[in-house]
Amino acid sequence: MDLFSSLEEENNPRKTKLGHTNIDYVQAAGILTEAKGFMGAYDYTLNPYSGCSFGCNYCYAAFFSRSTADKDNWGNWLRVKENALQLLMKKRKKPLIDKTIYMSSVTDPYQPVEKELELTRSILKELIEYHKVRLVIQTRSQLAKRDIDLFKQFDIIQVNMTVTTDSESVRKAFEPFCPSNKVRLKAIKEISEAGIQTCITMTPLLPVENVITFTEELLATGVKKFIVQPFHQDKGKFIAGTGAEALEQFKKMNWNNAKYEEAVKIFREKLPWLGEGKCGFAPI
Repeated sequence: MDLFSSLEEENNPRKTKLGHTNIDYVQAAGILTEAKGFMGAYDYTLNPYSGCSFGCNYCYAAFFSRSTADKDNWGNWLRVKENALQLLMKKRKKPLIDKTIYMSSVTDPYQPVEKELELTRSILKELIEYHKVRLVIQTRSQLAKRDIDLFKQFDIIQVNMTVTTDSESVRKAFEPFCPSNKVRLKAIKEISEAGIQTCITMTPLLPVENVITFTEELLATGVKKFIVQPFHQDKGKFIAGTGAEALEQFKKMNWNNAKYEEAVKIFREKLPWLGEGKCGFAPI
């Protein structure tokens, strides 16, 4: 029995559990949010889910949780906006033409449960059939390659894959429930080879074992666009008391601001295009 077949219904039919994640099915008030702040250059953000199964312990989204309990249990809960497609369908009378949409700004649209629910996939179909948008998809899941057939039907689309390090030890300390680095690189390579515009986002860049080798691995994907941002150790916030273990990786690998700048210098020299910070996320 694989992870996805372990989806078990509880007494409440609107609650399920997948692996370590408790899942609630909720009715959302809206699905398109006017983009502001860091995403202010877009027209809308679109999040089919809230919460997250991946549980990255540095995730800024955790600090927008509704309650302290939600924040402290980040990675162990997910809310499915089960009426997301119906909300988007209401826009058919006034189609979204030439609007820029970022999916997703807070919660990865390719949560593990997406494999069974296909909520994100249904939204992509709706956008293709009834709207004409410029879409950026942000994920760290290999599940995104499932929808290559739909990506090909958009006139303007970009798929961003987050890859923050070349080290599995670092990945496990900071991103305990995420797919491995190699799995993510393989997935974005497949999407790129399918003719889809792609980008690898090293945001934030965590300690790297070998910058030269890592750069070669990035180039081997065929991706032409990359974005990098630093992780601020002094300002970094961690959920559920996980910071000590994660930050130990910085000490173990002697990673600091100077090492970050050295890595970025190599990226600038070797990678086809490198965006830094907010400007890297400008709409396509």
